[in-house]
Amino acid sequence: MTDTTFTLLQFPEKMAIVRLGPGAEVPQWAESASLFSVTATATETSLICATRSVPTKTPSIKPLTAFQVRGPLDPDAIGILAGLLVPLAEEEIPVYTLSTFDTDWIMVRLVDGAKATEAWRRQGHTVIAAVPAKPAKKSSPPGKQKPKK
Repeated sequence: MTDTTFTLLQFPEKMAIVRLGPGAEVPQWAESASLFSVTATATETSLICATRSVPTKTPSIKPLTAFQVRGPLDPDAIGILAGLLVPLAEEEIPVYTLSTFDTDWIMVRLVDGAKATEAWRRQGHTVIAAVPAKPAKKSSPPGKQKPKK
């Protein structure tokens, strides 16, 4: 494991991990937040999205709070997740993880957010509130631009 300490950014949105059937399309109700992900396997499609619009009877794990490891992280670094997850395992906090190109995300149940924060701080990590960035607006492809008035 690494002896490095990290800064974790805690995002304010309540998150959910939603289970859909294999090959499912992303439903219209799925709202993006600071973290939005679609993972498809041969047996399921999972979404990580904001909880606010998840239908009641849709299988989900919620509410969750998401922590982003401040990055970008070195893609060859060893033990980053282990170093961050062991303190949570010692506190018996269930975790859900996701990696992106630049960093790792750790989600815990909302009720365990403060306990996770304290476990990390005892290990020398810093946990701060994140300021969510607004997603960049998608530009229209050539030939599809709106006419100017």
